[in-house]
Formats: sequence, structure tokens, C-alpha cells
Amino acid sequence: MLVRSLTLAILLAATGTSYAADSDAPLAKELGKARPLVVIAPSSADPTLRGLNDALKDPATQAGFKERSLILFSVANMMGKREDKNLEQQTTMALIRELKLGASKGTKVILVGKDGERHVLKDDETGEKIDPQAIFKAVDELPATEKAVTAPEPVAAAPEPKPKDSKPGKPAKPAAPPKPLDD
Repeated sequence: MLVRSLTLAILLAATGTSYAADSDAPLAKELGKARPLVVIAPSSADPTLRGLNDALKDPATQAGFKERSLILFSVANMMGKREDKNLEQQTTMALIRELKLGASKGTKVILVGKDGERHVLKDDETGEKIDPQAIFKAVDELPATEKAVTAPEPVAAAPEPKPKDSKPGKPAKPAAPPKPLDD
């Protein structure tokens, strides 16, 4: 009995942590589907972040983002947003951990490809705005292998085969009760 309890505890601990790790990784959810553009700024008044948000109000820039499957993630004052919708604090911290960035004071703009590869577009303290055309150029210059990546298809459950011996309308014979286990 002790062996079974220990085995169950180990299985629950292993699967519980793997499910927890999968549930809060925002970039992993976009893998193969979209290209996250992550802007990490020291404050919401950062010129790079404000300039990019202002540029996204333009319909042509929005169309360019949609055409290239870009999704904007922004973090300012440790508050995260995805496409102007607030993220939970835990999800924001997972985003920062997932990028594995070192400490810096300036603004960082990182393009994550569909294949998960990271491309740093800006990492400085100058406060200069980033031009959306520079972002589009970086996406267009990605290797062809990255552009061919697609999201993995979910595996559909196989339909259960019908037993050949059963007749329609006749209930199946009940199964025998399980035998008690010996320790």
C-alpha cells in the first residue's frame, strides 16, 4: 500500500508542475500561430511604447500587423498587456521569465518568430521611437523556414470500434467485479 501511495504522490507532483508550467506561458501559446512583438518599457510614458501604440491606431499599420500575424505584448511598470487587454500579474511575470532577459534600464523590443526564435529589435535607453516599417522589414527578412512553421494540429480522438459480436438492441453482459489487490 505504501508503494502505491508513494507512486501516486510522485505522479501527481510531476504532472501538476508540468501543467502549471504550461498554463502560464503566453509566448508558448502563440508558438506556430503568431509572431509576438514584446515591448518591455520602464514606464507607460516611454516614447517607444507610446509611439508604437499611436502607430497601431492607423488602419494601414493595423493591416500590416494582421498580415504578418503580429501580436503586441507590452510590459510597463510590471503591468502586462496583450493587444491592449490587461494580463494577470502571474502571466506577466511568466512572459518576462520566458524571454530570459538580463537586467537593463532601457526599453527592449523583441520579435519572437513562429518557430520561437527571438530577435532583439531594440535594447537601449535612448528613448527613440521604433518605426513600424522597421518591424515589418524585420518580419519580412525572417528565414523561409520560420514562415513555413504552422501550429501543430490537435490530435483528434479515434472513434471507438464497434464489437462485431454485439447485436443492436441487446444490452452487453455486465463485466465481472474487479478482484482485490494483494500487497
